[in-house]
Amino acid sequence: MKNRPCPSSVEPARIGPNAVIQLGEALSARGEDRLAREVYAAAGHSDWIAAPPGEMVSEIEVARLHDALARVAPSGLVDEIMADAGARTGDYIVANRIPAPARVLLRLLPAPLAARLLVEAIAKHAWTFAGSGVFSFRPGWPLVVEIASNPLAGPPRAAPRCVWHEAVFTRLFRSLVSDGSSARETACCAAGDPACRFEIDWSGEVYRAEVATAS
Repeated sequence: MKNRPCPSSVEPARIGPNAVIQLGEALSARGEDRLAREVYAAAGHSDWIAAPPGEMVSEIEVARLHDALARVAPSGLVDEIMADAGARTGDYIVANRIPAPARVLLRLLPAPLAARLLVEAIAKHAWTFAGSGVFSFRPGWPLVVEIASNPLAGPPRAAPRCVWHEAVFTRLFRSLVSDGSSARETACCAAGDPACRFEIDWSGEVYRAEVATAS
């Protein structure tokens, strides 16, 4: 695995504001304005409803917001909302952080090469979504990404459930590598593992299985 330690600081590490903004967008898209107020209030940030952060946010505050959703929202909605928020974050990154020529080039390249170039680009900016966590990756098929000490892993639980990260990676790879890409978490810090581990498959096999299960 290639390790990319995130920048350290006396103050808590920071994460990009889209981890906050897109959660609000996902709630709003479902007409869940009341739930949004409850979630943001539970996180101690009712002010973010009217004025979402425009700069990097403390990873502690982001984790508090994500945890508040898990506590306040109906259990059947939590994963759905987090997946939508992650997908929206991925869309924002593709549209605003990946230059248009690079987007075109990645889609023209063979998927294994495009996946390798994309994950290398992600690694350079991993601190924006991993905070103080340590990002690493292993090229190949499936491509493996790990975030050790993931600050957004959430409270202890029995099984992996970093839905937001899964959705971010899935949207990035579906947009820039292959329509059939899918990211699946196979280990999680919150479940007692050393790192949150995501396997990313661009062959379409996992994607087709998901579609078949959903139908």
